[in-house]
Amino acid sequence: MFTIGDFARHGRVSVRMLRHYDATGLLRPAHVDPATGYRYYSAAQLARLNRVIALKDLGLTLQQVQQILDEKVTTEELRAMLRLRRAELEVAMTAAAARLIQVEARLRSIESEGHMPTNDVVFKSVPAVRVAELTATAASFEPEDIGPVIGPLYDELFRRLDTAGVAPAGPGVAYYEEAPEGGGRITIHAAVQVAAPLQDGAFRVLDLPPVDQAATIVHRGSMDTVLPTAQALAFWIDENGYRSAGYPREINLECPDNRDDWVTELQAPVTKP
Repeated sequence: MFTIGDFARHGRVSVRMLRHYDATGLLRPAHVDPATGYRYYSAAQLARLNRVIALKDLGLTLQQVQQILDEKVTTEELRAMLRLRRAELEVAMTAAAARLIQVEARLRSIESEGHMPTNDVVFKSVPAVRVAELTATAASFEPEDIGPVIGPLYDELFRRLDTAGVAPAGPGVAYYEEAPEGGGRITIHAAVQVAAPLQDGAFRVLDLPPVDQAATIVHRGSMDTVLPTAQALAFWIDENGYRSAGYPREINLECPDNRDDWVTELQAPVTKP
């Protein structure tokens, strides 16, 4: 038998928590000395303690934990519940990490206000290009809505091209437009340059029209951090008396496995007012 202090150390919990579990009936001591009131626990009770902590970490209330334990949840059932919770936490952590990247990108834009590096912008015309593409709709143009859609879209495009025996003939080209259903939704075009006949089947092959006037800038790094580069381009457009004529195209010049090493050219169509 263990004193409450010893049992707390073995279970890696606090004495205060064990007292609370005793008071709620969730984990009673194996023995209480009638003379001193001291609580004593057995090693076998560590199994119940582990289940209490695990279920509490799933987000359940102590009342729900008691109900589940009283129903004699098996080890396999508990393991399945923990795996599900782990998957949920991993999704939440991924989403939080993505939000942190966007916060950092927004912070860099704020810190560079007043001295955007607009000297990196090149004004040029963009020739027509033949591409194969797949399209999908995102809830908005915000990075957290674009990223989860465009990545799988490109994966599926390359899978279909490989099945059809069509090899890419140049870099990827992502471009965007307002979705027909409105509401701020965006149609994403995940495309790649090809030398193939025009078609509309498992994927669409079409000729993107030329852009007579485009303000362009090269972004180095993951597209999750593109905001400062995109806003430098916006400053150049405004300072030079142009107006935007649509969403910028994104030309994937280099796409190694490490996204931080990506090189992408933004091509923003512009007009003179």
